[in-house]
Amino acid sequence: LASRILGMGDVVSLVEKAQENIDQKEAERMAEKMRKAEFDLEDFLAQMQQVKKMGSMQSIMGMIPGMSGMQLPDNADQQMKRTEAIIHSMTKHERQKPQILNGSRRQRIANGAGVKIVEVNQLLKQFQQMQKMMKMMKGGGSKKMMRQLEAMRSQGGGLPGM
Repeated sequence: LASRILGMGDVVSLVEKAQENIDQKEAERMAEKMRKAEFDLEDFLAQMQQVKKMGSMQSIMGMIPGMSGMQLPDNADQQMKRTEAIIHSMTKHERQKPQILNGSRRQRIANGAGVKIVEVNQLLKQFQQMQKMMKMMKGGGSKKMMRQLEAMRSQGGGLPGM
């Protein structure tokens, strides 16, 4: 309790929640795909769903040391739902190979998710940046990765809903 008041998070509770809600084998499979830079939108969706099982984004952030004082936008959980809706509006093939998404497919996805095409484009752009970072990690390019992280932060943060 004292550490939470001091803004140090509650790592023990976070670990307990993660153990209760995250399938260990699935997490290992996901980590391996990330290491190999084979992470696709289906994997991202599965990861988002596992995080949602742990609680609201604000409560999760409150358990991470150094992040407990950080305020997420009020609509962080709502944005996560919008991101899920966008991904669910894609076909399985589109989730596995987002590079095939041309203008008409993006418009169909936006219509299906009830969002503007700009939001679909933003998600895809940020996902591409994340894939670049994974490829850099695979190749051991830590300086390049830090520049990429800084570029993502200057463009409005990480992936929508995260």
